[in-house]
Amino acid sequence: MKSILANIRAFVLVMVVCICTIPALGQGCAMCNANARSTPKEGQQAINRAILVMLVPLVGFMVVGVGLAFRYGKKRDQEDQEED
Repeated sequence: MKSILANIRAFVLVMVVCICTIPALGQGCAMCNANARSTPKEGQQAINRAILVMLVPLVGFMVVGVGLAFRYGKKRDQEDQEED
């Protein structure tokens, strides 16, 4: 019964997050888009590269943080089971 409730809670949480992020899809600024399209091909490539340079470290930090959180959670759960 607990796993069913946990699955329902996880599903509801994912749906709430998805619904809350919908307004972010409208953030494509028309002026920014027009400005980026009017730059030469080299400028467009530089913009794309800059976005990747800013995105990769943040995603890396998030992956490491989530990995450490899961690792800590498993270690804590194992210690709790050993104490019982």
